[in-house]
Amino acid sequence: MRDGVVSRAFRDTLPVMAGYVVLGIGFGILLSTKGYGVVWALGMGLLIYSGTMQFVAAEMFTAGTALGTAGLTALMVSARHLFYGVSMAERYRDIHGFRKAYMIYALTDETYSLVCESDDPDYCFLVSVMNHSYWVSGGVIGSLLGQVLPFDSRGIDFALTALFVSICVEQWLNTERHYPALTGLISSVLCLVVFGAENFLIPSMIVITVILFILRGRIEDV
Repeated sequence: MRDGVVSRAFRDTLPVMAGYVVLGIGFGILLSTKGYGVVWALGMGLLIYSGTMQFVAAEMFTAGTALGTAGLTALMVSARHLFYGVSMAERYRDIHGFRKAYMIYALTDETYSLVCESDDPDYCFLVSVMNHSYWVSGGVIGSLLGQVLPFDSRGIDFALTALFVSICVEQWLNTERHYPALTGLISSVLCLVVFGAENFLIPSMIVITVILFILRGRIEDV
């Protein structure tokens, strides 16, 4: 592996590290307060590797959510990653074996934004590994802290919600048409009223997906 590509990948992923480690620590602490130790934090970080889904999964563990519901929720929450993988299939066509499978698996939002700008497979692989390691490290650190230090975890599970609210606000301010944001807001509120707080997530995601598919032409013209 060339020294230049290693330093470049590390430099480019520093902003991701800042976010992943902090959010990972929050997740690890939350998981620890629910009675799940460092092995769970490590395993979920390695295998699930989805900030949103891991926070949701932590709540599902304590709620005793049915396996089918958990699986469908995971699919809907992380469905966008399927499109990430499809869009990178051609770019990764000359990469083979475990490395290719891992690089497709590791396509988070932040990783995708970096690797889609490069045709260097070594750079793309290093970015994928580094970002993944930041997230896993944050979760493990948070789990260890949660076990040895007294924490009032009230509100910590709101960290990811706050992140997505800030992203939504930024996108609203930087775009002229607000179909996606309004679709998500209105659909979620209606499904919350119809299905209740315990059951609105999956129906609202289905409704949002259908509406955005119908409005795809208008959105792509933005």
